[in-house]
Amino acid sequence: MPSLLERNAVAAGAATDEPPHYTVAVRTLCEFTAKRGDLDLRFTPSPTAQEGIAGHQLVTGRRPAGYQREVALQGRHGPLAVRGRADGFDPAAGRLEEIKTHKGPLARQPDNHRALHWAQLKVYGALLCAAQGRCELTLALVYLDVASGRETVLTERWPAADLQAFWQQQAEAFIAWALQEAAHRDARKTALLTLAFPHPSFRQGQRPLAEGVYKVTRAGRCLLAQAPTGIGKTMATLFPQLRAMPDQGLDKLFFLTAKTSGRALALGALRTLHSASAPPLRGLELVAREKSCEHPDKACHGASCPLAQGFYDRLPTARQAAVAQAAQGPLDGPTVRQVALAHQVCPYYLGQELARWADVVVGDYNHFFDLHAMLFALSQAQGWRVALLVDEAHNLVERGRKMYSAELSQASLRAARAVAPPALKRKLGALQRAWQGLSNEMTATHQPLPSLPADWLGALQGAVAALGEYFSDAEGALASSPPEGGAPDATPDPDAGAAPTGQPDTVPPALRAFYLEALHANRIAELFDEHALCDLSLPEAELPSSTRRLSTMNLRNVVPGPHLTPRWAAAHSATLFSATLSPLEHTRGLLGLPDNTALLAVESPFSADQLQVQRAHGVSTRYAHRARSLPALVQIMARQFAEQPGNYLAFFSSHDYLQQVAAAFQAAHPQVPVWLQQRRMSEAAQQAFLDGYTEHSQGIGFAVLGGSFGEGVDLPGRRLIGAFIATMGLPQVNPVNERLRERLDELGRYGSGYNAVYLYPGLQKVVQAAGRVIRTTTDQGVLHLMDERYGRAEVRALLPEWWQFERP
Repeated sequence: MPSLLERNAVAAGAATDEPPHYTVAVRTLCEFTAKRGDLDLRFTPSPTAQEGIAGHQLVTGRRPAGYQREVALQGRHGPLAVRGRADGFDPAAGRLEEIKTHKGPLARQPDNHRALHWAQLKVYGALLCAAQGRCELTLALVYLDVASGRETVLTERWPAADLQAFWQQQAEAFIAWALQEAAHRDARKTALLTLAFPHPSFRQGQRPLAEGVYKVTRAGRCLLAQAPTGIGKTMATLFPQLRAMPDQGLDKLFFLTAKTSGRALALGALRTLHSASAPPLRGLELVAREKSCEHPDKACHGASCPLAQGFYDRLPTARQAAVAQAAQGPLDGPTVRQVALAHQVCPYYLGQELARWADVVVGDYNHFFDLHAMLFALSQAQGWRVALLVDEAHNLVERGRKMYSAELSQASLRAARAVAPPALKRKLGALQRAWQGLSNEMTATHQPLPSLPADWLGALQGAVAALGEYFSDAEGALASSPPEGGAPDATPDPDAGAAPTGQPDTVPPALRAFYLEALHANRIAELFDEHALCDLSLPEAELPSSTRRLSTMNLRNVVPGPHLTPRWAAAHSATLFSATLSPLEHTRGLLGLPDNTALLAVESPFSADQLQVQRAHGVSTRYAHRARSLPALVQIMARQFAEQPGNYLAFFSSHDYLQQVAAAFQAAHPQVPVWLQQRRMSEAAQQAFLDGYTEHSQGIGFAVLGGSFGEGVDLPGRRLIGAFIATMGLPQVNPVNERLRERLDELGRYGSGYNAVYLYPGLQKVVQAAGRVIRTTTDQGVLHLMDERYGRAEVRALLPEWWQFERP
């Protein structure tokens, strides 16, 4: 970056022959120096990205001939270099424009948003005057209401000298931080170039994985790597990625996980590196809003939440304290919270701010892959060069489907309509009528639809537009960022309001909830194509003959790849790793990875004599055979425990099946200690479950396959000596999964629909669960596969090659 700027720098500000020490975008500079006052997200709802692009095109399309669009500007002040693109310039009128799109009354825009917009425009003005030798310039803030297409234009005439003074003032306010950041980057580069592996040697299997990661990073490609559980994949991917960062000029590394346990492993690896050589590396954990909000009963603005009041006034000292703390090790959730509360700022939004200044960000898949992904949006806006490490990547297929799916409940519509003001009744009523017509035609609890119903979709769009106008007029109606479950994190956008959600000030909760659901459904409907399905569903207890039934409209993504492809393209390189990605080409296709993605299967370091694999003959755990299977399962488990007392995990297809087997086992063998996974266990309860596995304990833990204890759990040595798997892990055969299978077969590009929907996901869960037993090359254990179907050739072909079956 600096070399490019050095070659093309425009002399704006203090001249210097020295190359710039730090380069920053104009927007980032102004966000750092010009933001003051409260955190206030009430100026809602904001235009979508597509609406923003269309709005800019609309405004610039109205301008006269000779109007210049996307004017690239850059400049220097001492050691600081800035660059950016002004939206438009009219040379004939001498007018530089900054275009912002909005919804709702502009009068409700917070003052600090307006001040930030003027600051950006003034800096652009200074750079333009310096580049063109202008003595003065007209600056115009153009606010476009995307609903009406009406422009509100605010203009000011400025002498070039005053603009230059303003730009230098902003630069001076940033330089101390910039020099600190430049020194940090230099120190980081030096340290990472000579970073040593933190252990005496690589474990068997780690070196080929590490070499693969390093090579694809240097080549700017993606890697899909399957490596056995227990070899230390986290360190084997993190270490080479960090070593490659300096040579590739990478700004950030995003370590993305599906579960909390994955984040813990990544943070643990960062701590290990810090303990070994203390590299100047800022690690940061992003935590879900629902887990980090200190005042969930309050709205995100200064009049409601004390941590939002004066947020930007206290942010500089909190930010400085946090980066200083990062020198002691990664900033995990509790550490960020401690720093935030010490400075009386919101922990959640301090974490989002720190993502701008961290080197390694550990977060959920949502933070980069979702529609509203914060890390992806920041990377695009800041022009970061990023690398991705995607942990337990077999989960990304199903998680990706959920990200690009939506469901909208007719019951939610009814509840919203009951409390809606008169102005909304007509549009909501139109949607209700279109919907009820579909519901009344249902002949079963699941009704496939050939496509999105045009009348229903039109009514939905009308309702969303009306609700948008209503919420725009409802002062302070919505005040937060998108919720972590349905729609994930979004960074507060100074160009417009935040996406609507959070605690309402005046709006009935039912109306707010429906609006959020409808917004998401409408957005997913815009993406609907051959890779998606549509259906109506009813509660199972509701008979098809019921009158005035209330259905749910489901928009189901089948293949997430087309939506993920732009995310891979936005990264310099990406490594996706897991123990269960087979077949690799199949997984690559479903995830939309580039054709030149490298595929790597790391040979297992474990030997067959470490794990006794036994298959039960004549036992079926199919749903229809479960009651009949209980005696055989109890016998196998009891015999194994009697022969070799110790710690075991037993996995089942559902909580109901788990309870049935556990009851039968306890009745027959009350002397054997057991502990059961419960529904909706908290993280504390999950940890307590695992804490029961010690070097000296004995017993059997009953768990659900694919749940919290089926992957990401490390119980080496005597802490776990065996596992029983009483299921094939196959998803339930139901109308939804059957339609997924049929559509994949119709598309013809993703192999067998049955394998993709049932066989591959099921056996991935089996291999993950079995991988809890052997964690090191010295571990010994036993695995009981308690279903006769494990004897089939097509099943055996998908299990690890080093497993050798023994007869019971």
